[in-house]
Amino acid sequence: MIPEYTVNIPFVSHLGIQVASYENGHSELHFDTRQEHENSFAVTHGGALMTLLDVSMASAARSVQKDMGVVTIEMKTTFMKPARGKLIGRGHLMHRTGSMAFVEASVIDADGNVCAHSTGTFKYVKRRPTDPNAGTEPVISTD
Repeated sequence: MIPEYTVNIPFVSHLGIQVASYENGHSELHFDTRQEHENSFAVTHGGALMTLLDVSMASAARSVQKDMGVVTIEMKTTFMKPARGKLIGRGHLMHRTGSMAFVEASVIDADGNVCAHSTGTFKYVKRRPTDPNAGTEPVISTD
């Protein structure tokens, strides 16, 4: 992760997705897929691609107000071609209101082909610090 990206997302770390940049309504994430990320057709599983798209969009939304968190309200994904190997997720904040972000992202393979595209709606939420030793989880306001 880049130093200023302060959000720890264990599942994203487990997949090996790295945030390369997120600023001014844009994000770029890198995902070097491995065999354990594949489906039965030996291509990257759609769930792994949707995670890359989701975090790419969330990062683009957060990039304009880094002290806030975002939660996914909805996302629509279109898979266009099989994805393998080194992938890039690029997110773009299309519109924002006081509490909502409307975002899109694409997954691009090493040859520059767009493999999947997604649009999503995200809600800005206040980040609440937690004491990792207290065993409490942050409260996420979705109202």
